[in-house]
Amino acid sequence: MNDSSRASAQSGDGAEALILASRALLGVIAKSLADTLHDVTLPQFRVLILLSASGPMRMGSVAARMGAHPSTFSRTVDRLVAAGWVEREINQDSRRETLLRLTPSARALVDGVTARRAAEISRILQNLTSEERLQVQKAMEVFASAAGEPSPADLLVLGL
Repeated sequence: MNDSSRASAQSGDGAEALILASRALLGVIAKSLADTLHDVTLPQFRVLILLSASGPMRMGSVAARMGAHPSTFSRTVDRLVAAGWVEREINQDSRRETLLRLTPSARALVDGVTARRAAEISRILQNLTSEERLQVQKAMEVFASAAGEPSPADLLVLGL
């Protein structure tokens, strides 16, 4: 335990417990992604997550949300298109713009990761009593409310 962890644990603010819980959740996330990373890289999966959450988007907007230069990002999109994960289409509202859309196989990939994550969380929760599950649920709801909704950029770092 480092000095800041010791200080949090001694202060009684619950930070150490949340740090431990966050490590456990990161393990769940890593496990849910393990098989997927054989098919796509983490940066590519981040693109799929963004498109899954937002629907079709302009290529420039996706590049900006990813923090990538459009010309560099274009190569990533080329690889995603070639692999069958993303389709390009002309924006009917502005024919100069290219939209990116998930393919059904990409949707299945993202849904599979989400399902694996949910199954692992459910498996963990089954180790608790009903009362403990209710306590965890309430604590997570309170914590999420206090933390506020993370920005998409924050979530994209881990492919969430």
